Amino acid sequence: MSSDEALVESAIQKQYDDLARVYDLRWRRYLSDTLSFLKAWADIPPAATVLDVACGTGELVRLLIQDHPSQVIAGIDISERMVVHASQKLEGYANVSFKNAAVSDLPFSSESFDVVVSANAFHYFSDPCEALTEIFRVLKPGGKVIILDWCKDFLLCRICDLILQWLDPAHQQCYTEAELSHYLDITGFQVERAQRVRFGILWGLMAVSSVGKSANHNSFDS
Repeated sequence: MSSDEALVESAIQKQYDDLARVYDLRWRRYLSDTLSFLKAWADIPPAATVLDVACGTGELVRLLIQDHPSQVIAGIDISERMVVHASQKLEGYANVSFKNAAVSDLPFSSESFDVVVSANAFHYFSDPCEALTEIFRVLKPGGKVIILDWCKDFLLCRICDLILQWLDPAHQQCYTEAELSHYLDITGFQVERAQRVRFGILWGLMAVSSVGKSANHNSFDS
């Protein structure tokens, strides 16, 4: 890891450690809108083993477990305090686990998961190719990565992106749908479907589902 990447990770960790206690309350409407959309859009099979990258306080995991209480789900986050809150929130589920880790160094064996999902976090990853390569590593052959993030195809998102790059040391950059598709392509994925969606006036996002190019079907479909 370069010194610049280490500084970025330190900034993100500090920011979200400070926010962890109030995060769910402060972002309640945004989390409800975006994660409920993602849960329905992704349509993850109950038999799939799932990794939530940058899981925050575990809200997406909580939504998935509501419908399928026995689903095996792991979550990682760079903020230790976020992981603590997520673990407390889902402490009654032995099939759910959380770890303090960065996307650049996932603490799992290769080919461990059927689905990796990342919601509202890709714009924080300092090296998108490194992140996607590590995600590819932990996916089973034919597994899927599902990404929901801010989309620079929306004008207001482009403006916010410029402002945040100036004001927020943790923020890296947003991407257009074409840019994200390019990163997925060069790291071994094939985009199966994508959708742009707006929540209110400000929030313009994209959802992208991709499968590893090395297989013709999902491992959990067989």
